[in-house]
Amino acid sequence: MEFSTLPLLLIINFLLLPLPHALDTISFTTLGRSSYAFDIFALPTAAPSQEIRLTFGDSVNFNGHFPPPQSISFLSDRPEPDPIAHLVYVTERNGSSQIFLNVFRSALQLPTDSSRSEILLIGEHETNARISMKDRPSLAGGDVIYISTHQDPGKPRSSWTAVYSTGLTTGLTRRLTPPGIADYSPAVSPSGALTAVASYGEKGWTGDVEELATDIYVFSTRDGSGRVKIVEHGGWPSWADESTLYFHRRCGDGWWSVFSASFDIVGGKIDAASVVSRRVTPPGLHAFTPAASVANKSFIAVATRRPGSDYRHIELYDVVSDKFYELTRHVSPSTHHLNPFISPDSGWVGYHKCRGETNDGVGKGNDLVIENVRSELPGLSLLRVDGSFPSYSPDGERIAYVQFPGVYVMNRDGSGIREVSKLYAFATCWDWKRKGVVYTSAGPDFSSESTKVDIVSVNVDDEDLTHNYKTLTKGGANNAFPSPSPDGKWVVFRSGRSGHKNLYIMDALNGEEAGLYRLTEGPWSDTMSNWSPDGEWIVFASDRENPGGGSFEMFKIHPNGTGLQKVIQSGTGGRTNHPWFSPDGKQIVFTSDYAGVSAEPISNPHHYQPYGEIFVINADGSGLQRLTHNSFEDGTPTWSPKYIGPTTNVEWPYSGSKCQFEDCHWLNIAPNQASKRQCAAAK
Repeated sequence: MEFSTLPLLLIINFLLLPLPHALDTISFTTLGRSSYAFDIFALPTAAPSQEIRLTFGDSVNFNGHFPPPQSISFLSDRPEPDPIAHLVYVTERNGSSQIFLNVFRSALQLPTDSSRSEILLIGEHETNARISMKDRPSLAGGDVIYISTHQDPGKPRSSWTAVYSTGLTTGLTRRLTPPGIADYSPAVSPSGALTAVASYGEKGWTGDVEELATDIYVFSTRDGSGRVKIVEHGGWPSWADESTLYFHRRCGDGWWSVFSASFDIVGGKIDAASVVSRRVTPPGLHAFTPAASVANKSFIAVATRRPGSDYRHIELYDVVSDKFYELTRHVSPSTHHLNPFISPDSGWVGYHKCRGETNDGVGKGNDLVIENVRSELPGLSLLRVDGSFPSYSPDGERIAYVQFPGVYVMNRDGSGIREVSKLYAFATCWDWKRKGVVYTSAGPDFSSESTKVDIVSVNVDDEDLTHNYKTLTKGGANNAFPSPSPDGKWVVFRSGRSGHKNLYIMDALNGEEAGLYRLTEGPWSDTMSNWSPDGEWIVFASDRENPGGGSFEMFKIHPNGTGLQKVIQSGTGGRTNHPWFSPDGKQIVFTSDYAGVSAEPISNPHHYQPYGEIFVINADGSGLQRLTHNSFEDGTPTWSPKYIGPTTNVEWPYSGSKCQFEDCHWLNIAPNQASKRQCAAAK
């Protein structure tokens, strides 16, 4: 599908998207994002000693690919003299993801900035001027093959990820993934004729957040035709030759392992009945995200998590001798290394990791307290705040947020950061009338109805951190997510005091002892409430349509308990959380799994909810618009009462430890080896 032939429905939907009123700012948080500071590095396969950094230390650079030399000949602005090597990769600089080509004019021996240059291959122009996530790029002949999320499939909880190709000389962009299908992790065959992907096919996302229930499909790189499923249950394909590829899956014995699949090509078409798959890496360690060598078929590169290790490392696995050879553990043992790829001559293994302190003094970190994120809506600026549950003061000059443990406040430009409470707290919301008063929930998050959590009001201008707060609830039964009324008289919050999490309203100054009434009642969970600026509505998330089933929809209700309305449902089993009204009350921002998952979760650091994206919708439930596009966990959005324009990113005022992020939590759990079930080698 070329952009000139986009379905009329998509064009109409784009024209009906809501536009922000005047100038608006939405802030949100992304779990762990400021600690990534990824660059792409490489090690020689023969004698790994000193790794080299291939990217410039700008923002976050990841998921690289060494293109074959023949693909570079299609570049119209190819530098002269002929460069030695090339690297295609994803970068998130300038507030959105783009695909760049790095050109190296000297051998890959500690390249300097003067010996390498950059070419932008895929930006917003190639995705029809839409903001999107771009991922897993490859060069095949004269085309760039990559993932993009710029087209809405029009179905709730359906991933927007699809494979596209863009011609290097023609600029023509074509969709290779069929409509209504989500594809991940594309890999192009050595000849460039075939592309393999991890895909749901037509079955769709089922809510999995660890291993996606994908299968391996192969189709023509030229136009997406001849699509055939060759492996059931698998992800992250990588080609060894035109009829052999590797992939990963989590086995019945609990270990992530790499498999191979071989097939026959009959009459120019893949014979699906001929596919033979086998387990390649043994149980006893996790091995995933394989990279095959076309020039040397005796080994593959894999990322591993070994029992007793806290870090993900890159290793070579000899498929002939069944032996592992460690690469990155010898060079940087206490750093996570992700998603290997191999050079065309098999002499180098690339990967991305945090750059840390670099010898050349470039790109020493990505530690930003405020980061601008590109927005495609006119007049709307998006800011990522490095803190959970951000909220703005009524005058828009200050931001409160949570860094577990503790509540903090800073000026809207990121200056003046200070701790205002040592309480272990979550959620923040400012009082509309009393200057410097912030409400929060003191106690453990994600806990049961009976857990002791209380609503407290904190005077952020009082420097005595031991006496600057007042406890407003007395029930001690998971009282959380407070939001004050615009007249400053009341606070709505959720409580589990009845055995179920429902909404209550209490006196804002003296708490429930001075006045309390129940707003909602039922054997379900009503939570994450927010009061509209005109005082007429309270919006909240609820699982009332499927109590206990993990599905949350967005509702709104009048403060007197009348007029209950459902604003949006993500989809069957979906989640719509953390709603917040716009300053004029006409729109609501929230986080949701409406767009499914945008990448295989194991290819990223840890995210509790790798499906989280930020959306905005009109208060009447019309005009849904996706705001963020990435494969990370975006959440807890808030709306500023004052416009903050896209500005230079704000760094943390102190020099802390860099790149301290967690690997996927479910890789820390050693499988039960008592279960001797083998991984099925099903096609």
